[in-house]
Parts: sequence; structure tokens; C-alpha cells
Amino acid sequence: MRKIKKRYLILIILVSFIMFVWLNNTSLFMDQSGSYKLLAHRGLAQTFDISQVEWDTNTAEIIYEPEHKYLENTIESMDVAFSYGADVVELDIQRTKDGQLAVFHDYDLSMRTDGKGKISEYTMEELKQLDIGYGYTADNGESYPFRGQGIGMMPELKEALERFSDRELLIHIKDDGLETAKILWTYLASMPPERLAQITVYGDEQGLAYLREKNSSIRVFSIKLLKSAFIKYELFGWTGYVPEGMNNMEIHIPLRWAKYIWGWPHKFIERMESVNTRVVIVKGNGKWSEGFDTIESLEKIPKGFRGYVWTNRIDIISSK
Repeated sequence: MRKIKKRYLILIILVSFIMFVWLNNTSLFMDQSGSYKLLAHRGLAQTFDISQVEWDTNTAEIIYEPEHKYLENTIESMDVAFSYGADVVELDIQRTKDGQLAVFHDYDLSMRTDGKGKISEYTMEELKQLDIGYGYTADNGESYPFRGQGIGMMPELKEALERFSDRELLIHIKDDGLETAKILWTYLASMPPERLAQITVYGDEQGLAYLREKNSSIRVFSIKLLKSAFIKYELFGWTGYVPEGMNNMEIHIPLRWAKYIWGWPHKFIERMESVNTRVVIVKGNGKWSEGFDTIESLEKIPKGFRGYVWTNRIDIISSK
């Protein structure tokens, strides 16, 4: 009898534990009437076959036949993205020779412009003379549909901050992070708290650490920070505990892996919102900025998802 009672006790404890974990992490009983927000990658840009991309691929040389006139990382492309309903626009920055911050993605100017070399080898005034539409082709160099149309269109970050002074921006530090982060902080330091709350920065850990030293509440994101935070969360998140390392972050999650996260989707979003952390879902494995770029792709997003959806084609998916 004692053995039977002991077994029943163990069974009761085990079932109670399982029920606790399930109830603490299920979203079944939560409000699912919310809707997701849209994060436009580089504004509205020319897109390409993601399956062809490696770390050194010149994506301007493999674009699809253009369906619109906009070029990535320009004031015009960000403006139209917001007009299509983007809640956040992502942009890339690099340090110039004269200590300014050019909005540009590639490590070599020759990949997209009629210049060559690094952003850091030129002043901002010199970069303004380049044609950022020079290298785009959809037919292996038979034609260049944007050549001559991008002269003077490379922005300096202050232009974007001033033009979109009441909008949320995700700033990607593309070059060696620390020196660029120091310059970036001179742009951010005078912002009031409510404006700084609209800015998120991601990139090199050293640069992000510097920004965090200057302001501990600034929202940041890096792969290293993300991995460290998620290891702790996967170990203890079933209890509802949110590791301190997940505070004031942006988290990018490939949708295919999201179902393995404690509390996914609604309880997890609620937990992250409570610590000023933004959750963004991406398509694919998250490696090459694959986005939700078709109406069909949106069907996989959980009902009532309140986080952010990464897209390269805000013009298409905003119509849903």
C-alpha cells in the first residue's frame, strides 16, 4: 500500500508539474484579437533570389525585373515605406572619412555605385557625387535600369533622423562598430527619452556595449546577445522568468523555430513587452534577411500576433 501511495504521489506531482508548465506557457486563453506591425527592411528596395546569396554576393547584380523605382537606404525609399504603412524602417550606416554616418549597406562602393573602395575612404560630400543606382541589373549586365538615377541620393544619417523625427527606426551598424557607435551616440545623446525609445540599434557587440554604457535603456540587438539570452530563457522561461539579458532588446526569430520558444506566441510577446523588448519574425533561417514578401507568406503568421513582421516588399504585403 505504501508503494502504491508513493507512486500515486509521484504521479500527482508529475501531472501537477506538467499542468503548471502548460498553463504558464499556453496562449490558448489569451486575447488573440491583436495585429502585427510591419518592419520594412531598407525601406522599399529592389529584391532578388535569396537562394543565390552568399556573404560576398553583390545583390545589385541579381535583382528581379524591377516592379518599382525605389532604391534601398534612400530617403525616398524610407518615405514610401512609411506611406505604405511601415511601423519601423531599417537602415544601414557606415562611418565616413570626415566622421559622418553614410546610409549605405555594402562593404565596397563598386558593388552598387560608380565608385570603388570603402565608405571610410570618402567624405560625405564626395559620396554625394556617386550614383547609387549605377550597378543594378536584372539581366546579367545587358541593361542597367537605374543607372544615372541615383546621383546624390546616398543620405547622411542626420537627414533620415530629421526627415523621420517621429518615426521608429532600426539602425544597423555595418562597419567596425565601436568608432561608428561613438559617432552615432553624438546623434542620439540629445534626444529626449520618448524619441530615443523609437530608436533601435544592431550590429557589432563592442559598439552596442558602448551605447549601453551611455544609456542602459537603449534597445539593441546582436546575434551574440540573442544567443546568450535565449539559452537562459530556454532553460528557465517555462517558469515565466525573463533573464535580465533580454531587457531592452530587439529579438529576430525565424518563424520556423518560434514554436519551440516558451510561451509562443502571445505569452512570449507579453513577457518581452514587459521588459521593453521587441519581437520580430523573419522567414527562412534568418541568415540573409529573408522577409514576408508575398500575401501567401503572411498566412503562416499566428493569429493575433502582436509583434513585428520583417519584409522587403512593404508595397505588396501592406495591401492585405
